[in-house]
Amino acid sequence: MATIQAQKKASPGSHILVISTTWKNHTDYGLSKEEVGYLDGYFKDAAKKQQSFNSCGRIISVLLVDPKKEAHLVMETCRKHGGSVADMVNGIKGKDLNIYNATKQVSYSYAAAEGAALANYQFIKHKTTAKDQKNALQHINLTGSGFDAKVLNKLNIVVSATTKARDLVNEPVNLLNATDLANAFKHMGKEAGFKVEVYNKKKITELKMGGLLSVNAGSVDEPTFTIMEYKHKAKNKKPFVLVGKGVVYDTGGLSLKPTPNSMDAMKCDMAGAAAVGAAMYAIAKAKLNVHVIALVPATDNRPGFNAFAPGDIITMMDGTTVEMLNSDAEGRMILADALHFAKRYKPELTIDIATLTGAAMAAIGTSGIVSMGNAPKKYSDKLKASGNNVFERLAEFPFWDDYADQMKSDIADQKNLGSSYAGSITAGKFLEKYTDYPYYHLDIAGPAFIPAKDGYRPKGGTGTGVRLFFDFFNSI
Repeated sequence: MATIQAQKKASPGSHILVISTTWKNHTDYGLSKEEVGYLDGYFKDAAKKQQSFNSCGRIISVLLVDPKKEAHLVMETCRKHGGSVADMVNGIKGKDLNIYNATKQVSYSYAAAEGAALANYQFIKHKTTAKDQKNALQHINLTGSGFDAKVLNKLNIVVSATTKARDLVNEPVNLLNATDLANAFKHMGKEAGFKVEVYNKKKITELKMGGLLSVNAGSVDEPTFTIMEYKHKAKNKKPFVLVGKGVVYDTGGLSLKPTPNSMDAMKCDMAGAAAVGAAMYAIAKAKLNVHVIALVPATDNRPGFNAFAPGDIITMMDGTTVEMLNSDAEGRMILADALHFAKRYKPELTIDIATLTGAAMAAIGTSGIVSMGNAPKKYSDKLKASGNNVFERLAEFPFWDDYADQMKSDIADQKNLGSSYAGSITAGKFLEKYTDYPYYHLDIAGPAFIPAKDGYRPKGGTGTGVRLFFDFFNSI
């Protein structure tokens, strides 16, 4: 991981990124007359806003921003540009990138640095040639003065946490089953300073977590239920609870997914779990003044042994029954038990995050997060603001009670499948029945795992949710 740091002055001939509102004959960046002349000529066209080039082995990049635009859009432009410049620096095995900011908005520097650091991520641990392919970029230097050491520290922490989430999502199930996932959280807790307790199958059975046990019935690997807790000079009297879906691999169970297009990426079905675990790491590492609890029910979903079958009646942890009509709608089954478990904390707010429905991806693609819930407006607004701040934008869907009618069953309290319409909403309404507290639901099926690199988001696991949660709790 590249480290973001402040420095007074860059070394001569270093790779640079300049952020400005207009281009003039700047002499502060160690540019040659030829380089300045080229940029002067290029930016005579007012429509041109960015240029990057390799000048005899030195990467030079200029980004012109419009401060009149919405702040979160300008910040995202800086992030994406920072990411593209980091790619260029890595392309020539450069070790340092220096960012100059000629505007009055120091936040632009932070955003560009964040984008560069996030773009520097690689998942190549299983490549035998990894040493030769490893990115060279080590330092992202914010050149000048006025940088806040606390902000820089938090920026490095959240980038590190995001990469940890990406690593978990990218790890295949033969190397990361439910127990391995729980152990990863234990390691994070030890490193960052938060409590981690893991329930094994015996304890899960004693608690009668019927949803989690039913999904696990087809697997040779046992389920886990992880409880993480962090509390430090908390401003909130009642805890916030995060719940992350931890399906470490999803075949669809007996409702088997078609291959190859629907199953080969299903190691990502624990991206919600990775997000809450890595968010806890960041929150604790930064010593935020909050009380947060995270819950992760984890298992794989397989069609073996006594796998639950469409038509089965499942008794959930809260004692209610579910007519299971599709074993590929398994995420809501394990989340339901976790949401019921959360009642014991009498939470201020509970937020679940899950790669839950294909309907969410069909609705808005990979550009944002489908959200809904009954949380107080002050919290839903804060979440949406945080989504804009980190550009993990929330598309809030209606949460009307009549959507719950689709989940009514003739022979059980509810079924786990609605009609062919509004699938992301009916899934949320299914989960709401297991809550008695303010609740908000995040469906990250689209952005959690993407098929191709997108700016500073890599192909594969993106770590969606980590930066969102950190920004949210940092602003409480």
